[in-house]
Amino acid sequence: MTSTYRFLFLAGALALTVASACKKTFEPSTAKNEDDALKNEADVKSATIGTYAVLKNADYVRSIHFLTEYQGDNIAQAQTSSDALSNAYRYTHLVDMSHVNNVWRQSYGVVNAANKVIAFTPDGAAPGMRQLKGENLYLRGMIYFNLVRIFGRPYTQGNGANEAVPLVLESTTTELPARNSVKEIYDQVIADLTKATELLTEKKNNNFASKEVAQALLARVYLYMGNNAKAIESANLVINSGRYNLLTGDSYKNYFRGVPEDNKETIFCIRHTKTENRDFSAIGSMYFSEGGQGQTGWGEIYASTEYMALLDQHPADLRHAFISPYAAGGVLSWPYTAPVPDVRMNTRLNPNTPMYYINKYNYQEGLVNLSSPVYMRLAEMYLIRAEAYAKQGAGSAQLAIDDLNTLRQRAGLTGTALHTLASLTAAGKTVLDAVLEERRLELAFEGHRAYDQFRNNRALERNYPGTHSLNNTPSTNIQQTILPSDNRVIYFIPNRERLVNPNLTQNP
Repeated sequence: MTSTYRFLFLAGALALTVASACKKTFEPSTAKNEDDALKNEADVKSATIGTYAVLKNADYVRSIHFLTEYQGDNIAQAQTSSDALSNAYRYTHLVDMSHVNNVWRQSYGVVNAANKVIAFTPDGAAPGMRQLKGENLYLRGMIYFNLVRIFGRPYTQGNGANEAVPLVLESTTTELPARNSVKEIYDQVIADLTKATELLTEKKNNNFASKEVAQALLARVYLYMGNNAKAIESANLVINSGRYNLLTGDSYKNYFRGVPEDNKETIFCIRHTKTENRDFSAIGSMYFSEGGQGQTGWGEIYASTEYMALLDQHPADLRHAFISPYAAGGVLSWPYTAPVPDVRMNTRLNPNTPMYYINKYNYQEGLVNLSSPVYMRLAEMYLIRAEAYAKQGAGSAQLAIDDLNTLRQRAGLTGTALHTLASLTAAGKTVLDAVLEERRLELAFEGHRAYDQFRNNRALERNYPGTHSLNNTPSTNIQQTILPSDNRVIYFIPNRERLVNPNLTQNP
């Protein structure tokens, strides 16, 4: 066992027994033992499929959703929970949080597996092997980007000089590595994704990496760094590739309910089949329960009243289809009259929380709690390009507005609901304000909102009912403000990792 893999084994060892005792997980049945040598393309293919399978392990996909989405202001937690998801929502982080431990351990498991394939496969290998190496480069780049968001401060704070996570590569020999800087992680992510675009030649479905998938993630990475020209360049490559189309009409309203491979807008998703439906342990169980709480799910996390007020400004907005209000007559399906006048209340808190169920993670292929979480889709590429245009100044402002209106029109909005420079000026909004508002509407509940605020040096402000009010005295005060400079915009390094590796410093 090399020192690289010894570090990864030790770092995960303490977490393993706890995680395995808590719930059933879907471990990749095709994953190879780390001491098994890769001998040929079949071995590499088997190992790569196993690495993809780690992404849908509940300890990764569910935990990372809680860590990323629950920090935002699009959702409201309506009642307390013993699950550490409450700590993510309320910003009451712990040095040993189950979901943080899960993501760290599963992430470095993916890195470990990807490193083995990358090291084994020369750039001049046969086309099939080059493709698999490219997929592993993408997977490693994606994992490190997710890690740097969770544990490292936004790149725009200090130009990447803050600490992030250890960078463990196929060539790493340090047994107990220290944390690398945010910039060093971003540089490696860009290097991995750029090389992946050169090696990926097969146009696989949206469950797997392809050239356009790597280009799409590069667009997101460059935007987070503030490199607007490169963000536009990468987004253009995806938009103009011809591989993807914005869904419209009924197809858009049912975006998350069909067979994932058939969705022409999705760029990359974490595919779950019907046999992998986690029922009450699914992401969607927290957001939705047909017939009321406890029937088909927990139904404890709702769309916030702030988000609903924004969405309800235009009652015809098709994005209402992703909200299922629990009204006096039962759970509503779109179309319904917006705003809904008789939404039921979760009465566990004072003031009560309106029960606006969210259904983006429900009813895939007809199963109430089945979903394949979408990591990237074409709409985000338009929003990345729009934001980058907005930041380039007045000369690109109209281009940004055009991209926003493309998405607003596909959401069924017309006339004065579409933006113009004059209408934004009259409303006292900048073009960037409009872009971030559109990101909030379009990408709601997909893990973006808090990062959009903090990386743009904007506070996240909650002024609606939810358990965040329990941080206040009196608890009827429903306001919470998280400044972009706040220590808790990122999570603590898991303490159990620091017990194993004394070279790991802690976040303040």
